[in-house]
Amino acid sequence: MSSKRILFISNGHGEDNHTSHVIQTLRQLCPSIEMAAMPIVGEGKAYRNLDIPIIGPTQTMPSGGFFYMKRLYLLKDFQSGLIGLTWRQLQAVLQYAPNCDLIMATGDFVSQTFAYLTKRPFVSFISCLSALYEGRLPINPLLWHDLNSSRCLAVFTRDSYTASDLQRQGIAKARFGGIPALDRLVPAGKDLHLKRDIPMIALLPGSRMPEAARNFCLQLQLVVEIAKVMPESGFQFRAALVPNLMEQLNDIAKSQGWQLTQGVLTYSPPGSSAEESPLVEVRCYSDAFNDIVYYSNLVIGMAGLAVDLAVAIGKPIIQIPGEGPQFTYQFAEAQTRLLGISAQTIGTGPASPETLKQAARRVVETLQDADYLAKCQQNGPERFGPPGASERIAHFLLTSLGET
Repeated sequence: MSSKRILFISNGHGEDNHTSHVIQTLRQLCPSIEMAAMPIVGEGKAYRNLDIPIIGPTQTMPSGGFFYMKRLYLLKDFQSGLIGLTWRQLQAVLQYAPNCDLIMATGDFVSQTFAYLTKRPFVSFISCLSALYEGRLPINPLLWHDLNSSRCLAVFTRDSYTASDLQRQGIAKARFGGIPALDRLVPAGKDLHLKRDIPMIALLPGSRMPEAARNFCLQLQLVVEIAKVMPESGFQFRAALVPNLMEQLNDIAKSQGWQLTQGVLTYSPPGSSAEESPLVEVRCYSDAFNDIVYYSNLVIGMAGLAVDLAVAIGKPIIQIPGEGPQFTYQFAEAQTRLLGISAQTIGTGPASPETLKQAARRVVETLQDADYLAKCQQNGPERFGPPGASERIAHFLLTSLGET
């Protein structure tokens, strides 16, 4: 008997990440299934890391997929050949799909429409859409048409509130999925050199370069402000960085007035003598995201999915907007609506020196507010739990294929 084949279509880096966790679970449950992917945004690193064949052309656009933040970004994408690329990707999907038993589309109407046009049965995971933003999920007519198609077998959502909202709107096949990456958010035993009983603050500047480098520079400036107002017992800082950002640490240290020694950044105020201990240090890692988020007491976040994961396990978030293209004030403000009380956004534009001082005071206040911290512990799991999304979705795919 020939093995079954699934094509995964996704339009966004977070969407690729969600899908990669479903793929890993599928491999464990049914190793014989053949899988291929078409990432519509970016290079599809999450798939390449799993050796999943990519069936069409990929390219990183200037906006990184965040053109809805500014029209100018969309114009730059058009100039970089967005329309031609999307057309070639669609042709690759239509050519490959007849050999597939099932399609899984992760993302908004772009990936869902690709799946619909294959004329094959498909499973939808609208991971980037949530009714938590506005209380009700507005669905554009094209997406409504795709999701109501008889070929769409199920519509998975990232939170249970959205599933209930879609059912109220008449999409009976909507069901709670969750955040697949949450299933693998377990500490790996990385030694973070943590001191007992001192709160640890995680720095998450995002993963897209060069924006992540700009964000991290802002976060280092914020750390200096925190060091000036933190209690005498102090805080400890750990940064979860992508490898490309780790490679630039030396240049970043020089530009921000820090010293770098074996992955540890230290800051001494201008004019202080060499004998004086530094004001503050930040230990940086490219392979300890799970441990840093898990053991943190508070997160300074300038990212999307990484911040969602931190909230899901009960962590409080302080957000300072950057220049973008992703982590702008508009994005941070939308995140605040999605994440509820767990996220606090400081400032209404790219962070200024005054914003950083205000954020530093808020960090100290937050870590001293036991009632608020307890509410964050409750809020995250309520919004995004329970874990098990990759298994829920994988089991449904296998059932649809007749493999269970």
